[in-house]
Amino acid sequence: MSDAPPSSPVSAAARSPLPIGTLVAGCLAVCLAQIGLAIPATLNGLFQEHLHPVGSQLTWISDAFLLPVAVLELSFGVLGDLFGRKQLLVGGAGVLCVGEIVAASASGVHQLWVGMALAGLGAAALFPTSLAMIAAGTHTGVQRARAIAVWASSLSAGGFLAPLLGGFTGTYGSWRSAFVVVAALAAVSASVSLWLAVNSRAPEGRSLDFGGQVTIGVGLFALLYAVIQGPTDGWGSAPVVAAFVIAVVFVALFVYAESRARSPLLRLDLFRNRSFAVAAVVAVVGMFSFLGTAYAASIRLGPIQHQSPMRTAFAFLLLNGITPLLTPLTSRLLHRLSSRWLLTVGLALIAAGDFLAAGLDVDDRALTSLILPLGLVGIGFGFTVSSITATAVNTVPVPLAGMASAATNLLRDFGFTLGPAVIGAVALSQAASRVASSLATSTSLDAGSKAAAHEVLKEGGPLALNSVPATSPPGAARSYALDALGHGYGIGFVVCGSAALLSAVLVVTALRGRTAEEDATEAKEVAEQPAPAAG
Repeated sequence: MSDAPPSSPVSAAARSPLPIGTLVAGCLAVCLAQIGLAIPATLNGLFQEHLHPVGSQLTWISDAFLLPVAVLELSFGVLGDLFGRKQLLVGGAGVLCVGEIVAASASGVHQLWVGMALAGLGAAALFPTSLAMIAAGTHTGVQRARAIAVWASSLSAGGFLAPLLGGFTGTYGSWRSAFVVVAALAAVSASVSLWLAVNSRAPEGRSLDFGGQVTIGVGLFALLYAVIQGPTDGWGSAPVVAAFVIAVVFVALFVYAESRARSPLLRLDLFRNRSFAVAAVVAVVGMFSFLGTAYAASIRLGPIQHQSPMRTAFAFLLLNGITPLLTPLTSRLLHRLSSRWLLTVGLALIAAGDFLAAGLDVDDRALTSLILPLGLVGIGFGFTVSSITATAVNTVPVPLAGMASAATNLLRDFGFTLGPAVIGAVALSQAASRVASSLATSTSLDAGSKAAAHEVLKEGGPLALNSVPATSPPGAARSYALDALGHGYGIGFVVCGSAALLSAVLVVTALRGRTAEEDATEAKEVAEQPAPAAG
């Protein structure tokens, strides 16, 4: 019989590995959420062809999914801590499944919006909950690092699989088939989580920030509505102006609510740190640049050039598929270099790729033409997405690292949501002006064709005119719409490239390394600040 003392509960917990069922459930959930987020982009051409969205309606398909993720992700993290993460993992997959079924059965674009919004609601629960559940099941730094690496690989796998799934089902089945497959995956994920995952929660010190959640939700929705509807309704129209006013008011109310909340959604005192404030701007603008690029590429290949979803998938493999391949290299570089230098290189590569994409002829349908510009963007994104959180976290004292990481995720998702909205607004505004001018000065169209083209343009915009049958009266004006859309989305690529370049310059010029003394001083100042009053 051994005289060794019995192991303590703490040491036994430290030795216990992460339950394999929890790891599988969390990784499957985040892969599913990323597939749900990315798959509509490969199907935009089919949406335009079969559902005939007009004006800004196509843009809302992407943002209907992205908006709940950006607004609710942090709150779902709190809900998991309070009530149990397993329930959220199962429920999130279930809601995503319902949303995909609603989308698959859509008879019009409005029902598709509802389906995408429901699916986005489910994904908003899955993204933070899957990571928190895996992290909670580990007990040492080494265990946690390995588990999080597997989780991140699953996230990247979702971004890689989504274009393949969308391209294959869209080309050989239909856009509805793609949503049915995702719904089936969601049902599998919910079942795996229900039967295999080990529940966990951490309610100590956690509470929901209702004031912050409501104000940021209303403010962000109003802002997106104004930006997306501006080209269609007119920037001076009453609904658009009212939406901008509501956005300003509710963002101001959000700042007030966060300053008084006991457990704020976004800790505002982080922004007193100049370096973190700059990193936050870069997170928004840089991620806006990437997803704006992805959206512009999907519209170019789908609704503009009418290429198949499988060919559109090729572009998204260049944009998303390079990131998992670069993960080992990026990890080594982050250990050897300052994260801000890797971030600068990544943003510069995105800018270079966008400027090259802007110069492509709209009549050029060769996929080989996309390899260099979109490949550069994909490589740049691989460097950027891995280093942007590290850059933000490294600009604050160690005691604030967790809050800085959560805030950066919120801002990054906000940038993702702005991408399709802003680029769609810019491109459609430019295209509408150009095609109207071309029709007015055309000498090759008769009066009847011009009138028919103007009617289509008024009701559906340039994308609708570009999709009418060539044999119809307005079909004679399709070449003008094609040219105008190529011009408009070319400017969209320039906007994305300029945003990435601006972000790179900000990182180089405004971010500075921090000393240990500065960290200690700022940590002391934060610790001495009185706790905010309850809202």
